[in-house]
Amino acid sequence: MPRLEDPVTIGDLRVPNRLYRAPLLECAGNGPDAVDALIDDLEPAAAAGAGLLCQGATIVTASGGCAAPKMTRVADPEFVARLERLTDRIHDHGARIVLQLEHGGLRSMETWHAGYREERPDLRQVAVSEPPLALRLADRAGLLSYDPVVLSTGEVYDLADRFGEVAGWAADAGYDGIHLAGANMGLVQQFLSPYYNRRDDEFGGSPRDRVRFLGEVYRAIRERTDVPVMTKLPAETAAPWFARPRLSLRDGLRTAELLDETGFEALVPVETSTFWDQSIVRGEYPERAWTDESLQAGYEAAFGSRLRARLVRLANRIHARDFEFEPAWNARFCRWVRERVDATVLCEGGVRERPRIDRLLGAADAPPTDDPVVDGRACDMVGMARPFYAEPRLPARLLGAGSERAATVCESCNNCTVPQVTGEPGVCRTPSVLAEHGRLRKAGAYERPDTADAEESTADD
Repeated sequence: MPRLEDPVTIGDLRVPNRLYRAPLLECAGNGPDAVDALIDDLEPAAAAGAGLLCQGATIVTASGGCAAPKMTRVADPEFVARLERLTDRIHDHGARIVLQLEHGGLRSMETWHAGYREERPDLRQVAVSEPPLALRLADRAGLLSYDPVVLSTGEVYDLADRFGEVAGWAADAGYDGIHLAGANMGLVQQFLSPYYNRRDDEFGGSPRDRVRFLGEVYRAIRERTDVPVMTKLPAETAAPWFARPRLSLRDGLRTAELLDETGFEALVPVETSTFWDQSIVRGEYPERAWTDESLQAGYEAAFGSRLRARLVRLANRIHARDFEFEPAWNARFCRWVRERVDATVLCEGGVRERPRIDRLLGAADAPPTDDPVVDGRACDMVGMARPFYAEPRLPARLLGAGSERAATVCESCNNCTVPQVTGEPGVCRTPSVLAEHGRLRKAGAYERPDTADAEESTADD
């Protein structure tokens, strides 16, 4: 049975080990220093031994669709060509890198970010269908702002072709694969979800028809490049009671089978909500982030006033009670998907220690456990996101000799994520975590004495 250090294939792509850095917001934007910022953010994980890096969500359109401040747009082929400097640096360490493509749809900043909306009063959201009642009520209450343009059938095909066009540029720039942002209330999830998708054309109705948009994206990518394609695969099990209809686990499994039939080389199953809430970053209420005086002006600018910022803060506190941290919360879904598809299955969400990683991979020497959700092979690769904010060189501690009991220092406190609504970068802000990271760094825990030999071996392969 495989171990974390063992190689794995995604389609025809050989990845040197089974540990990956899951997509994160790099907050690099598109300015003159954007490529350098991405290198600074992503290269440490590659240098420390991660087999695969997923560059966080990038927006395929020239305007609109951006779900958070300082997201990178990949709508300009000249800018994408400049990213070859990044892919070269990642390849220098023997790692592989995929580019995540996204469009925010109804989750875009023109919906929720007051300052962004004021600067762009004519910018409207792109929608799969008319927004659900809950979102229309939030608009009437002044909490959000919806004035969407529902995509015509022709525009859906055009948008799928746009994803394919960007994927072709990315492959030319050296990216090893494409990762589609199929969850977190983005446009792809909105196509898949019966809560959002009430279309009466070929892109709405049955599960097969709701998957058709992803099928068209895959077709458009295949017309331009043969790099492997993966996508997040949502099941909306964490949605609130009033969000009906929604994607059940059974629906998610059917979606997985359809995507596997289409040809997707890898799937990332996630149990999520119909909304952009704390179900995707389960853990503690980020008290430190919300009370940081240096961030208050940014929160008020993002949400429109001090009162609205406080309402969002209250909602965050309530969500934190509903979505307490749960180890490997996607493991059950991943295992069921893996039993049904030939595609490579990637598991992320709440993975924090090497023994649990070994159990998820089904390693023969994994420590025993009474946890029925984790026991038995659940996936082919294991990824983490927030722990990389705390430990950019985390793979050095999780791979190789002496790593059998290693665990991340991340406390899942979410003080790294909330400030990103103001445009602040994703960095760890929790003193106890920073102190432990510093102690480990001084002790040499992030050094890799075998780096040169490993990279030479990978190059030979």
